[in-house]
Amino acid sequence: MDAAASPNLATDPVLDARGKRVLLWLIAFSFFMQMLDSTIVNTATPTIAAGMGIAPLDLRTALTSYTLALAVFIPLSSWLSDRHGTRVVFWWAILIFTLGSLACGLAQNLWMLVAARIVQGFGGAMMMPVGRLALVRAFDKSEFVDAMAFATIPGLIGPAIGPVLGGLFSEYLSWRMIFFVNLPFGLIGLFMARRFMPDYRGARDTRLDVAGFVLFALGAGGLSWALEQVSDSRYAQGILAGIAAFAALALYLRHARRAAAPIVDLKLLRIRSFRIAFNGAFATRLGVGGIYFLLTLLFQVGFGYSAVMAGLLQVPQAVAMLLMRFFAGTIIKYQGYRRVLLYNTALSGILIMLFATLHEATPIWLICMQVFVYGFVMSLQYTAMNTLGFIDLAPARASMGSSMTSTIQNLSISFGIAFASLLMAVFLHGTHGGEHYITAFRATMLILGGVTALSSLMFVGLPRRTV
Repeated sequence: MDAAASPNLATDPVLDARGKRVLLWLIAFSFFMQMLDSTIVNTATPTIAAGMGIAPLDLRTALTSYTLALAVFIPLSSWLSDRHGTRVVFWWAILIFTLGSLACGLAQNLWMLVAARIVQGFGGAMMMPVGRLALVRAFDKSEFVDAMAFATIPGLIGPAIGPVLGGLFSEYLSWRMIFFVNLPFGLIGLFMARRFMPDYRGARDTRLDVAGFVLFALGAGGLSWALEQVSDSRYAQGILAGIAAFAALALYLRHARRAAAPIVDLKLLRIRSFRIAFNGAFATRLGVGGIYFLLTLLFQVGFGYSAVMAGLLQVPQAVAMLLMRFFAGTIIKYQGYRRVLLYNTALSGILIMLFATLHEATPIWLICMQVFVYGFVMSLQYTAMNTLGFIDLAPARASMGSSMTSTIQNLSISFGIAFASLLMAVFLHGTHGGEHYITAFRATMLILGGVTALSSLMFVGLPRRTV
């Protein structure tokens, strides 16, 4: 979508300083809802699995279904926000997310939970990219990194309290409360969205690329399902699903070159900074996407800690991520994207490999220290990756850029969880028990750390310049 196709850019709402501050808090609130939901589930995984009579590792389907739904439906956010405006789409996103949370809490089995998580994912798919789009349209390029860093700070309170709440609810009340807790936040979000979200729009006469959406959804969903089949030792089904998924993606690539307004506009990849951010984010999150999930299993299944203790051990990571957000913008401005992403990505891989040194006798303070440092480094990583793609992007392409960025984030997280689960399943060899989990965890961390460290090479092509 070029500037000519976006006549509404000239009439965009112009926010004063107060309006920008309110918008920042509104977007931060939506990030908080999503981050709380993402992290509160992790510590309750063994409890939910026990309640449904399945193995903890099998619950990955409920985790990947949410992130995969985000990835599949996010491309719709660009078209919807251009056609109906950010205010309407954002309000409906919060409503659907809240209703999905209610359905999750009422689920009676794994597949009901998976279906409800998909509904949640559909709502969440509209929240994150539309929120980022509003920031891109409201703030100048020189302000965007600081604005994005600030907006995600309150959102990081979710990871700080989510694991503890998940442990407390699952141990002393019910795991269903981890979803019901979203209901009051959803009601507040609906009020704030209706009153404070500016109404940014794009070209309204663009037709929805239905064929492209179907092909993309089949390809992305098929790849994730193929990884799960291989994890469950159903190799024939996994291979067939993988072939079909790659065929669907190949057809989409062919379709996107010919379509006037494809659901995912691959022409944006011609912009070097956007292309590197797109590819680098996928490669990096493939290694780090399953770390939270595996740490929870290690603490509870491997070490035998309670759900509350497992949640408390995740808090240092969230606190570190919160603290780094106050410095991330300054670091990126003075060091530049290339230097930050090259060295920080490699350091992230090393820290993941150091998790392989954890064992039952590891002092609690040392576990907290490792988790804290990892969170500190990953906070800078996420800030840099999430803003890199927008530094050379014209405002007319902000909607599509936000959609594609959010899509690749969640798609890679979904693949990351599936990839980590596959490695764990391979190293477990069908066995169970604490010691087996610890051994499998160590081997998995070494591989995931190596993948993450190697992904730093994706950022070599960035120019040697600052923001």
